[in-house]
Amino acid sequence: MRYHCSASLPGDRWTDDILPLVLDPADPLGTLDLTTHRIPLADATRGYEIFRAKSDGCIKVVLTP
Repeated sequence: MRYHCSASLPGDRWTDDILPLVLDPADPLGTLDLTTHRIPLADATRGYEIFRAKSDGCIKVVLTP
């Protein structure tokens, strides 16, 4: 996975420590439980609408290619 940030953000200093935990299939941080909706990338607009309205118990929308 590649990531790029052109501005310095408060969390930048923790990225190297946290990213491996987020990517770990064992999900030690419990981030997979936050995903409530998976939507194809082509339907991104609908995903943003669901998230904004918090409809259907939405916590996190994941867009899939």
